[in-house]
Amino acid sequence: MSPAADRMPALFQRALRVLGPILMLLFVILLFAVLLGWQDLRGQMDTANSHGWTGFWHTLHSARWRDDAAYQGLKAFASGANAKIVLTQTVIVAVSALGMTLIIVSGGIDLSVGSAVAFTSVVGATLLARHVAPLWACLLTLLAGGGIGLADGAVIAGCNMTPFIVTLGMMGVARGGAKWLAGNQTVNPPDNPVNLLMSQTNPERLFPLPPGVWITLALAALMVVVMRQTVFGRYVFAIGSNEATARLCGLRVRLHKLLIYTIGGLFFGLSGLMQLSRLTQGDPTVALGLELDVIAAVVIGGASLNGGTGSILGSLVGALIMAVLRNGSNQMGWPNYTQEIIIGVVIILAVGLDRWRYLRAQARGAQG
Repeated sequence: MSPAADRMPALFQRALRVLGPILMLLFVILLFAVLLGWQDLRGQMDTANSHGWTGFWHTLHSARWRDDAAYQGLKAFASGANAKIVLTQTVIVAVSALGMTLIIVSGGIDLSVGSAVAFTSVVGATLLARHVAPLWACLLTLLAGGGIGLADGAVIAGCNMTPFIVTLGMMGVARGGAKWLAGNQTVNPPDNPVNLLMSQTNPERLFPLPPGVWITLALAALMVVVMRQTVFGRYVFAIGSNEATARLCGLRVRLHKLLIYTIGGLFFGLSGLMQLSRLTQGDPTVALGLELDVIAAVVIGGASLNGGTGSILGSLVGALIMAVLRNGSNQMGWPNYTQEIIIGVVIILAVGLDRWRYLRAQARGAQG
């Protein structure tokens, strides 16, 4: 077989890894569009007292998209206003996913995301409530998130402990710290410029988007450059692919792990700032289970929990998928427990897909 023919499967796999999350996003959007359209038709059939296939076809042909009473649910889902809501709801998961991508590609994991977001949002709210300048409050909030990541990285790298256990412990520490700092209640700062980060001007239209959305896109572009065009990014992939080999090649693995978790913590701190802006208060009980959405977004986006593989674009698309799932479920009027079941199934499928990809890659390596 020619070298060109040998490269074809690899190129196909790479294209599938890049396009797969985008195709999945389009499928989820199309699925909810069909479900909402069917729900609208059923409602119009009940209103017109039409039954059976004859009533269905009559209602389908009589309903016009331009009619105000037709397809109200589908129109709401496809509107620019709803797209703005989805993008705004994506910000917190997406920003966290930028840091989580770095961590997962390096072969680690961080289960303290939700608690770190809650803690940093309370830190920011407390500083603003004490009339600290908004710029300093933002910087100190980011540093609080970075401090959590630094502590995780120091224990993981310094003590050679499993990231799962360390970050699971930090989940409880950060959550408890948030409740202690807030006095086990919400912290309500006065009106301040931080609230503008997630505020929606002209909510009936797609544009202008909240500043938080543009900040997320700018950081994503920066992280694409970092991961693909810098020595540090290549080291992250090398550590995730084979840590022992990376160490033998002279990489300072412990130092890089420390940097990776610290940078991840800074992104979690920014997510906490966005959470504060969205709620206009610091709440120590928010972001419960956020780590599951973030990890699912990164894995759906093509990253492997075994490390060495992942992309920023894929993680952003994965975060969008999670937001569309929640938004579409709300549009359908499904109760919260149904949404939780759906998200749980998606997480299981995402991890199962990652495992299947890993085993298939191992099989190809054994054959080669």
